[in-house]
Amino acid sequence: MSNDRKTIQEPTREIPCLLEADIVVVGGGTTGPMAALAAARQGQSVVLIERFGSLGGNMTLGLNTKPSGVLSGGIPLELWNLARSVGGVGADYVATTKVKDVKIASPCDPEIMKMLLTRLLHNAGVRVLFETVVSAPVIEGNRVAGVIIEGKGGRQYVGAKVVIDCSADADVAAAAGAPYVLGDGDAHAVQPVSMYYTLANVDVKRLAEWAQAHPDEVPARAIPENDEDLDYGLWLTGFNNLIKAYQEEKGIKLQRENITLKTANGVLYVNATRVLGVDGLSPLEMSDAMLEIYRQIEAYTAFLVEKVPGFENAHIGQIAPVIGVRETRHIRGEYMLTGKDVIDCVPFEDTIAADNCAMDVHDVKGADVDFQGLGPYEIPYRSLVPLEVDQLLVAGRCISADHVAHGRTRNMPACMATGQAAGVAAAVAVASGTTVRDVDVTRVQQILRQMDMPLKAEEIA
Repeated sequence: MSNDRKTIQEPTREIPCLLEADIVVVGGGTTGPMAALAAARQGQSVVLIERFGSLGGNMTLGLNTKPSGVLSGGIPLELWNLARSVGGVGADYVATTKVKDVKIASPCDPEIMKMLLTRLLHNAGVRVLFETVVSAPVIEGNRVAGVIIEGKGGRQYVGAKVVIDCSADADVAAAAGAPYVLGDGDAHAVQPVSMYYTLANVDVKRLAEWAQAHPDEVPARAIPENDEDLDYGLWLTGFNNLIKAYQEEKGIKLQRENITLKTANGVLYVNATRVLGVDGLSPLEMSDAMLEIYRQIEAYTAFLVEKVPGFENAHIGQIAPVIGVRETRHIRGEYMLTGKDVIDCVPFEDTIAADNCAMDVHDVKGADVDFQGLGPYEIPYRSLVPLEVDQLLVAGRCISADHVAHGRTRNMPACMATGQAAGVAAAVAVASGTTVRDVDVTRVQQILRQMDMPLKAEEIA
């Protein structure tokens, strides 16, 4: 197979308009639905475009299920409370980590969450385009005026007054010319990729009893006191000593010596795979990573069945159909949130969310996972506004935050919060006839407070 870089010439053609809206949200994962709901509830017409056939992204399709922190208010908390009311979420719990305890929102049932997100968007009047890929922005001068889409209907475009890029990888922003940094700025220095899977026929009670009796093996954990809470409340991270001994016994090398197990709706979810140095923007590297991950799933399943009580009769139940990518582009915005900001809890006048996610860093070179509970911090609106491009906002893990700050802002509660804020800001900009760069942030903050969203670190207990 030749690796020569060849090019082809595409003929000029006219592209028909499929839809026009006040606001277009690109990406229906964890972040996009929050942005779309927030904007639609402010009275604007909204189109959300999603490349898969369901909403929720890594939370649902990727089988991640659990925010690494607390949901403090606004639409994210509304969603979790709604899911809890129909049995799709358990009680929140406190997890012990090596630094301090961390309050964590309960995992969700991914299938129930898919349906709830779709229903909420429909009820709010959001037009969702499923199975549709955004291939490029529509640019007028330095303003984004919509997006070009590809689907079974061919190549079309959707016009917009404001576009919110919730693609996770800042695909629209990068293509529009916004500057960005990949990872920590060095080639392939990004957090590793992983893939969740589930194991069926696990004796969860036996596993919990063993973990309770072996804190040295599972130093980071949440173990419910009552058996009835095991369906959603078991979270275990560690197993380092067992994995090290297993590798020596078998003469093999596993890629991660710290793994996480958790339950959601009685199902045991496994976070054990890891592939280093993968460029999440490369189809070749992502495809190779998929093959390696399948190999690792077999190896870690064999380890659990052989060495961890409760897994004696377990077998693979489901493998996520998508790879979990932790880090690609960091857009350069009007402010770059730093590691010092999120560790020292620096306050901002233009804060649009207070977040209390753990610091969750998977080392780019493969060292042990750094999962720490820290104090609440604030996210400024300026980190959602890319440089050099107008009428475009970014939200989710591609916001303007450096590699260290990303260890907190990439987590689901922060992604949801920035999505919600971007939706409100876009709606305010459209209603007032201004740009998102010059929007009245005080008005955005006022609306967010009306949604019961804490904006200052001290407002989070």
